[in-house]
Amino acid sequence: MIDALTVAKVASKADYRAFITFPWTLYRTSPYWVPPLMSMQKHKFDQKKNPTWQHLEGDYFLARRGKQVVGTIAAYVNRRHNEFHDENIAFFGAFETINDQAVADALLNTAVEWAQARGYDALRGPATFSTNDECGVLVQGFDDPPAVLMPYNRPYYEDLLNRAPGFAKAMDLICYNFTLAGFTSSPKIKQAVRVTRRNAERRQIRVRVLDGDAVKTELQTLKEIYNQAWDHNWGFVPLSDPELDELVESLGQFLDPRLTFFADVAGEPAGFMLGIPDLNGALKRAYPRPSIPEPITLLQVLWHWKLRSKIDRIRVPLMGVKQDFRNMGVEAAMMVELLNQVESIADEMGWRRADAGWVLETNDDMNRIVEALNAEPYKRFRFYERVLRSAPGPAEAGSEPRENEGT
Repeated sequence: MIDALTVAKVASKADYRAFITFPWTLYRTSPYWVPPLMSMQKHKFDQKKNPTWQHLEGDYFLARRGKQVVGTIAAYVNRRHNEFHDENIAFFGAFETINDQAVADALLNTAVEWAQARGYDALRGPATFSTNDECGVLVQGFDDPPAVLMPYNRPYYEDLLNRAPGFAKAMDLICYNFTLAGFTSSPKIKQAVRVTRRNAERRQIRVRVLDGDAVKTELQTLKEIYNQAWDHNWGFVPLSDPELDELVESLGQFLDPRLTFFADVAGEPAGFMLGIPDLNGALKRAYPRPSIPEPITLLQVLWHWKLRSKIDRIRVPLMGVKQDFRNMGVEAAMMVELLNQVESIADEMGWRRADAGWVLETNDDMNRIVEALNAEPYKRFRFYERVLRSAPGPAEAGSEPRENEGT
């Protein structure tokens, strides 16, 4: 006899712990999943401490067969998203499930009912909890661990969502893989570098690395550029001051000034690119577990990061160019300087590749730039959406899609 399937709102400390620790059960046999630190996991889902929840409202749900947890989901509204995009939609996130269509459908239907009860026009996701965080379902690139700050899921998730009633693709996000060998050995790359540098000289584009003696000031400049640079991206929501402060603080822990660049055009700040070592290489070796005290895990992370490094990849999680300086070659100039910098210190650091992403599938300009520099698309993430009302709601009526720019 099969135990009954139930989905219920997280309502106790035991439920909450089961919710945040379920991935360790789901992925315990996966050679690619990278477990987060428990402190990071707790902070992400703490609605009082995570600054993103200052403009979210939502609930967490657990699916069980009998007493066994078989899935999780969050249903929420991002008020800043709806205001910025003039939409009236809800989101789902923290979507984790065993390979069972009934479980997936029950979780998604719970989120649908949550959104319908509050009058929203559509349900979109997964995003935990915005496009500035982990988002999308991995649909390509399962045989490689995720880069830092990127999600991972089992291959069957795509099939479950494709078969879920009413859900359809909304947007794909692409990640590109640069290899050191591909950059240094390609005649095409050398030609692209020459063209990029001639263009930078003609347009007075100057690219410099972050000043390690003035990190706080430099990161403040980054924050000022960030929201201006991404304001027309599909799904983008400007970060609040607390969110930006936390993002900069968290990334600052891994900051290598040699991998962060600022671009000026005729002396005026125009853009930035922030690269960080892919800490997931060390986290995967340390393998944080809920049952192991975190100080022990942190010592193991430090060992695999600083002493016997298992990090062979960097990631570019943030990049932006102000609207007035787009289509001038600023993005390409920063990318070339990053790759040159990586080449110069690769032997010292052990880096052999870089992840650039994600990039919207509709962002033709940026996709052309990275492909011209010999990068290959190697991971793809997908947003899904279910329309909940047949006619546009008041906030949605008459709205037009925004132009997609930036990364």
